[in-house]
Amino acid sequence: MKRIASLLAMAAALAGCTTVGPDYQPELPQATAQASLHAVDDGPFISEAPPADWWHLYDDSRLDALVADALAANTDLRIAAANLARARAVLREVRAGRSIDTSIGAGVSYGQQSGAALGSDIETSDSELYDAGLDVGYQLDLFGRVRRATEASRADVEAVQAAYDVTHITVVAETVRAYSDACNAGRRLTVARRSVEIQEQTFDLTRRLFEGGRVTALETGQAGALLEQTRAEIPTLEALQQTALYRLAVLTGRPPAEFPREVAACATPLQLENPIPVGDGASLLARRPDVRAAERRLAAETARIGVATAELYPSITLGGSIGTTAGALGDIASGSAFRYSLGPLISWSFPNMAVARARIAQAEASTDAALAEFDRAWLTALQETESALTNYARGLDRSAALQRAVDQAREAARIARLRYEAGREGFQIVLDAERQLASAEAALAQSQAQLSTDLVELFLSLGGGWQ
Repeated sequence: MKRIASLLAMAAALAGCTTVGPDYQPELPQATAQASLHAVDDGPFISEAPPADWWHLYDDSRLDALVADALAANTDLRIAAANLARARAVLREVRAGRSIDTSIGAGVSYGQQSGAALGSDIETSDSELYDAGLDVGYQLDLFGRVRRATEASRADVEAVQAAYDVTHITVVAETVRAYSDACNAGRRLTVARRSVEIQEQTFDLTRRLFEGGRVTALETGQAGALLEQTRAEIPTLEALQQTALYRLAVLTGRPPAEFPREVAACATPLQLENPIPVGDGASLLARRPDVRAAERRLAAETARIGVATAELYPSITLGGSIGTTAGALGDIASGSAFRYSLGPLISWSFPNMAVARARIAQAEASTDAALAEFDRAWLTALQETESALTNYARGLDRSAALQRAVDQAREAARIARLRYEAGREGFQIVLDAERQLASAEAALAQSQAQLSTDLVELFLSLGGGWQ
């Protein structure tokens, strides 16, 4: 028993050896300390953090239901969930490397030993051997190879979790975008059809005046050409609306033909009247899952330096065996058949040092690349957010200017028509006024559509929607 105790004491001492390789220092605080949002002061933004369920800010129950359907049935999310489950299973496998290995065995052998092999001419008798026992082995993680591998695998899982979160926010954003695109196309269709109605009235008036001899065929042809040009925009807008509905169906896990019919009637662009909550740069980088994924990949690569370094050192396994061995089946349970053994097995495979050092250098280079990718991730996150803030703020300015242009063009078209009917202006004035009105209304509708898209891009860059 003293020997067993001493062996256990030695194993405990060995288990406390140093873990080789660099200890990872989180990089995210260093990045967030440098983060600021320059464009926040130049638009309708507030410093409050954006809510995780940011799409509720639109206060649109139909949109809320579509997002819920997408989160429940989207195929990209199912793929990401399966990848996450696989990464967790790999982590469990790596952790199992620190578990005790056990095996139970039983056997019987029957044979005759060669007398010549024993250096005798005497024939030997037949013999029997019965054996049963339990073997136990535990690999001591002397230099932290298993610990570093577990550390790397855990960071891999966290990186895959962050990748799942990226998929999550992307699915939400694409669902909102598809819904917005369908509504924007509906809005632009409404504007185009209204322009067609106005120009049909002008064309009918011109035709009646032509029949009365008050205008020429040239003026009638010009009115008809403008009408058909405006009417030609409708099929394109109908296609935009329908393809957005198809996208919406697939995003929510349905075949394209099963698109939500009620959305086809939407003609109101998604807009927010209140200031947009955007938070600050530090919280942005902590919230962005792509930045977290890059930081976790850096942690994993750092741990793999330790895995490569540990290969330079010996491997020690503490093993034990207990069982019975007897020459007759009846003696297998007797006290004299009992056996046991306990002791460490030291194996040291001397590697090709040049190869081992090369592998360590590879791990260090991979870590340097992961650090550069992390720096690129948080810098890109700031760039995307700054750009999205600027695009949305300037988009608001553009839409406001276009709204004023529409108001003025509508009034000018009304006056031109009245003066034309009174015989005080030529038809060309009416034609130009209505062309300008149709162009201004189409530009406003397009600007409002782009503004809706810019707002979705802004929320996506802010990294909300995965918590």
